[in-house]
Amino acid sequence: MTSFASWIVQMLAANGVDTVFGIPGVHTVELYRGLAGSSIRHVTARHEQGAGFMADGYARVSGRPGVCFVITGPGLTNIATAMGQAYGDSIPMLVISTVNQAGSMGSGAGHLHELPDQRQLMAQVSAFSHTILTPEEFPTVLARAFAIFASARPRPVHIEIPVDLLSVDASRLGPARALSVPDRPAASERALEAAADECARASRPLIIAGGGATAAADAILALAERLDAPVLMTTNARGILAQDHPLALPIWPGGDVGSSVMAAADLIIAIGTELGPTDFEDRLADQRRLTARLVRCDIDPEQTVRGRLPDLAVVADARDFAVRLAERIERRKAGDGALRTAKARAAVSNSLLLKQHACLDLLDLLRDSATHAVIVGDSTQPAYAGCVAFGASAPSQFFSSATGYGTLGYALPAAIGARLARQTDAPVFALIGDGGLQFSLPEMGTAVEAQADIVMVLWNNRGYGEIKSYMEGAAITPLGVDIHTPDFRLLAEGYGWTHMTADNPAAMAAAVTAALALRRPTVIEINEATYVAGSERIAAGDQSIACDGSHSASP
Repeated sequence: MTSFASWIVQMLAANGVDTVFGIPGVHTVELYRGLAGSSIRHVTARHEQGAGFMADGYARVSGRPGVCFVITGPGLTNIATAMGQAYGDSIPMLVISTVNQAGSMGSGAGHLHELPDQRQLMAQVSAFSHTILTPEEFPTVLARAFAIFASARPRPVHIEIPVDLLSVDASRLGPARALSVPDRPAASERALEAAADECARASRPLIIAGGGATAAADAILALAERLDAPVLMTTNARGILAQDHPLALPIWPGGDVGSSVMAAADLIIAIGTELGPTDFEDRLADQRRLTARLVRCDIDPEQTVRGRLPDLAVVADARDFAVRLAERIERRKAGDGALRTAKARAAVSNSLLLKQHACLDLLDLLRDSATHAVIVGDSTQPAYAGCVAFGASAPSQFFSSATGYGTLGYALPAAIGARLARQTDAPVFALIGDGGLQFSLPEMGTAVEAQADIVMVLWNNRGYGEIKSYMEGAAITPLGVDIHTPDFRLLAEGYGWTHMTADNPAAMAAAVTAALALRRPTVIEINEATYVAGSERIAAGDQSIACDGSHSASP
């Protein structure tokens, strides 16, 4: 006999799933019976929200869906926040949960972990939520999920299975098999010809690339060079053009400079971006300043007409659109695009505050510490600075929860997932604040257990510093933002991590080098006040701290 739970695990393995994140409970133990003898690695989180964030980070780096097993009721309500972040950022995530058996669902009788209708709850943070009532349903529902991940806007999918169904005999379903999924949509000839005509008429084209275009980086690069067009990258798109490319604009589109760049263009080609408020604020709606023609390419038909209505809407895979459009346009003489890019980057740099410069220098240090280094940011001040003006070397090497849904506590578990997805020794950094870390602190245990040798860069301002600054700027008496700050050295040591401190940029460079040599989970704690002051001294020409910093980087 093959139980339905074991057959589910076999189906996941047959479709490329190699890692599952979760926490076992009495309602999911049958799934774990199947996992025990399978090829799938299980990673035990300390909280289902952490499991979801791990799946998110895993998906962004691997390009494959992150998969979670969670229990009925509290398991789902705990993971809902992580699903909300993945939903907002279009990240493929498969959440398989249990539900009370038929006859008990929504009874109101008070069964263990009972919710009135947990599928409806999950429907708010998923592409779809489905209750399996017979084992025969599962292949079709799983195929629907993988079709969305492969061929549509890849958002979370929730599948729930009644507890009593997991142990039934599924031998009649036959061997587990790989599923066939459709190809991503291709641009129509009509749309491509219309887009090529728009390009031919434009003299100052601009490409805006979003997170939905990360898999098309080389095609967008080729299109940009053919058009001599700057590429304005949203936060989730950083690295589509490397930071040192003359057409790369890794700046916040919602700022004054980003708005001016868009206002100066006569054609905007937006690829794989929802043109959303957290990236663009309301700048796109200002018709008085933004007069450019707008071509929008997205895999989601509805998204092409949300927000700013386009002059041309194209429903297509980003790579297909960029490759085939480039074939239809004449190569332009290079020069103007790079000039516009350089002016914009200089204007952003000149507008930054000292703390932002310090944060960006820190991000540059992490990026340049090793080839293919990945930086996973939380909603924390260095990550906010990164959204404003940080350039990554390649796609999916800088991402954060600071835009879109905007959760706290994301970076640590997401970095664990990212590290487990990597097939190389390239480092993964978790950039997180002291307030945000306390949302997911127990996942430090998961990192040790899973042998995820991430380096956590802990930006310590002893509270919710960003919110405190906002309150002060709005003339609101700061309340609830100066929180108790624990001794992170003791906590790190208790979890089996190495702890270091770095109170200036030179010490930080030495600490990063030392941490990478250790190849074990390491915290580098930064005191914000002293670190920014150290950056100020360097900016003022004080060389007294520009040493190797080795004594300040103390394990």
